[in-house]
Order: sequence, then C-alpha cells, then structure tokens
Amino acid sequence: MKINLLQLFEETVGKFPKKTAVIDKDREINFSDLNKKALLTGERIAQLGIPQNRPVGVFLDKSIESVYADLGILYAGDFYMNLDIKTPAERIRNIIQLVEPAAIISTQVQIKSIAAVIPDSVKLILLEETDDAMAVDVQMLSKRRATLIDTDPSCIINTSGSTGTPKGVVLNHKSFFDFIDWSLETFGFGEDLVMGSLSPIVFDIYSFELCMLMAKASTLVVLPAHLAAFPAKILEVLEKHQVNFLFWVPTIMVNIANMDLLSAFRLESLRTVWFAGEVFPTKQFNYWYHHLPQVTFANLYGPIEITLDCTYYIINKEIPDEEPLPIGYPCHNTDILILDDEDKAVSEPGVEGELCVRGTSLAMGYYNNPEKTAAAFVQNPLNKAYPELIYRTGDIVCLNDEGLIMFKGRKDNIVKHMGYRTDLGEIEHVIINTLKLVKNGCIVYNQAEKQITLFYEAAEEIPVPQFRMEIGKVLPKYMIPTVYHRLEQLQRNTNGKIDRLFYKKEVNS
Repeated sequence: MKINLLQLFEETVGKFPKKTAVIDKDREINFSDLNKKALLTGERIAQLGIPQNRPVGVFLDKSIESVYADLGILYAGDFYMNLDIKTPAERIRNIIQLVEPAAIISTQVQIKSIAAVIPDSVKLILLEETDDAMAVDVQMLSKRRATLIDTDPSCIINTSGSTGTPKGVVLNHKSFFDFIDWSLETFGFGEDLVMGSLSPIVFDIYSFELCMLMAKASTLVVLPAHLAAFPAKILEVLEKHQVNFLFWVPTIMVNIANMDLLSAFRLESLRTVWFAGEVFPTKQFNYWYHHLPQVTFANLYGPIEITLDCTYYIINKEIPDEEPLPIGYPCHNTDILILDDEDKAVSEPGVEGELCVRGTSLAMGYYNNPEKTAAAFVQNPLNKAYPELIYRTGDIVCLNDEGLIMFKGRKDNIVKHMGYRTDLGEIEHVIINTLKLVKNGCIVYNQAEKQITLFYEAAEEIPVPQFRMEIGKVLPKYMIPTVYHRLEQLQRNTNGKIDRLFYKKEVNS
C-alpha cells in the first residue's frame, strides 16, 4: 500500500536511474541525479529544524531546479507551495501572511524581487548555497516521513480570492493517487511518456506532470513561459524532443489553430492531448482534430478544489463548430451531483443546476481559512444519514440527451482566464479599495473574446497605461483588465446596486 507520492518516485529511480527525467532548454537531468538533488534539498530543510507537515514555498521559474525543489520538500515530509515569480511582491506578501510557510526555496537573483515582503520567521534556502558533496541522512529523512498518512498534504495551490488575498487550496497524497490510477486505467500510459510542459508551476497541471514523472518515469520537457507568445517555437520544441503527451489550457491551442501552424508542423510523435481550464471553442478544436488524426483528445473539467479534474470526455467523433464540447462523465471514484436552487438532484436532459462533487478527489479545504472552507465544502444535502462533504463548484451544467454533462456558465464572479481561475471581485476590490483608482467600477468577462472588461465611473477618462501600471503593481498580468470603458454613472438595478447582469450582456451580446 502506497501512502506517499515519493514511494512512486523511489521505485522509478530504482528502475530507470539513467533515463532522462527533465529536459530544460539545453540542459537535462536523469532520474538518478534528480534524486540526488532532491535528497540534498530535503536534507537542507531538515537541518533547518523545520518539522514535518509544514508548507514550504518555492520561488523559482519552471526548471530542473523547481522539479527537485518540490521533490526535496516531499522528501523532508513537508508539502510544497509553488509561487509565481511574475506575481507582484504585494500579492506574494498576502500569500505568505496567510499560509505562513516555514521556508522559501529560491535563488539569490530571484529572491531579490520579494525579499522585502518575507518576514524573519520564514527561513530562506538558496540553491547556490547547497553543497553537492554534503552528506544526506537518508534514514533520517525516511523517519520524518514514517508518521505521515495518505491524507496528509502534498501541496498548496493558490487561487484567486475576492478579498484581495488568494486562497490556498490544500491537496493530499491520496487524491493524487486516485487521479493517477484513473489516468493510467483510462489512457493506458506507459513508461514512454514525453510531456510537453507549458503550464506554470503554480498550476495543478504542473503537479500532475510531476506525478507522472514520479509514477511512470515520464520525461518532462520544460516549455519556457515566454514561448507562449511564439507558438511556432513551441511546436519546434515538441518535434525536436518527440513529445507524445500534452496537457494544456486551450488558449495556446486556439492561437495555434488561428495561425494554421499545424499545416507546417505535423507533430507525428504526438499521441494524447488533454485540455482543461477553460472552454475550448469547437471550431478551433476541430482544426486540431482534423490535422492530428493519430491523437486521442480529451476535454477535462475540474476546479482546483478537486484534485486536477473530475469529469472527462474523449472526443472520437465529429462535433459541429456551432456546438459546445461536452465535459463528459465523472472520473472513476468521483461522483457528480447536479443540484437545483432547492438542492434537489437534477437528472432530466436540458435542466440546469449547479455541479457539485463528492469523493476522495476533494481538496482538504483552504489553508488557514476555515470560514471560506466551510462555505464551499458543505454537507451533501442529499444525504441526511451521516457526515459527507461535497464541493459546490458554482458552475452551471446540464445533461444532454446522451447523458453527457454540458458546461453552461458560472453562477458567480469567478471565470477561467488564460487558464487561471480568476475572481473578478478581487480585481474590483484592488481597483476600488486597495488602489482607489476609481470610486465605482464593475468588472465583467467577455467570454467570446477572452477579455476582462472594466466599466468605471469618473469625471474624466483615465489613461489605460496608467490603469495597467498601477494594477500591475498588485495583481499578476493575467488579472489586468484588457478593455476599459468610462461612464459618468454606472447602471443600477432596482436595489440600487450596480447592474452587473446588464454589463455582462453588454460585452457578451
């Protein structure tokens, strides 16, 4: 019985010590050397006196170093929290204040951008200061992990929060084991998997890639973040390293389709493509489907609060451009409930309700945030007999005539933008309350154009560069509005509140 994800990694290292584990531009590392680096990192964490089951931050770009930093944290019996090096320091401060990590792993160069917001209580582990000749007490590290169980945390993934402070979603080892088992049973992955890793290290997709590296000796090919602006360069890397598996957010796939790049790049090694995180327009999906007939495509769905994803649909037939792609069926060992406004189960085709999830895939909650945890992870209203939590996603779905789940939209202010789950209320909070750029504003999302739009009240128009510069000091780039509309007065509803529904219709009509 496996309890800790590292047990998978140790088996892999034993079987495939010389196999390439990570390819990072012109560098690569095999499993044996990756293991040594991870053990050294775990040793340094232990030497600092950090106890087991504590969060440890990683402030690195996606690289060989970020991989062995995460593995080293697991070796020490702790859990990792990857931080985005492009995130403004003030937002990092908010995360650190909420989560209170025991330490942060970084480099001398990268830590400079957030040094001012790190409290003295947080220890720093700088990779340049690691002595590769340092002795590692493997037995001591094993003892640290001996008391852990499979429901202990493996990582924290931060997601947007309406008050300006991200919420730290806690995922455990068992839920990752479940998802790994499902993926292997459903798609039959072997030890030949070569993954084109495009998602930032703060995404749950990256954590799944890390799991596949551990579980199936999969090779992780790092696709640098800056290449997202140069899709042809990405495809060149895929062909060069014979990548056969992708798990991407659709944004980049839409760009590749719109640029007709698959006419020039055949991607003959590619065998499986998963996509998740936002709606993939069917017209652009069909471009991929027609150009890559050797590929198995799967549309996955699931918020961060469910480990990776909870539904999937393997697309093996032609779907008209004007029809949406189904999000499909529940993954194995996961149950989907569709509840109406009265918390009654919905099962008739076409009748809409909120998608709720039950099962071991559920996150453990939000770190240091019992109020928000209690609001989102609630007692199953269909079960009065014993305690059973479900997660309310806030997503509206329905069944079609074939019994497939169809995504319809959100019930609240949270959207998926560029793959990030983004709380539009957080952007408003920062613009109005934190930065005080305007007295009143309304953020809405243009689903078709993938644009965050700000309507604001002001006597005179505020220059867009000024908006972007000020907002960019507090929020990451993906949360900065792309479209701005000045109004003398925002439309109100009968209750005197800003009529958000009116502005949603404005941008989506």
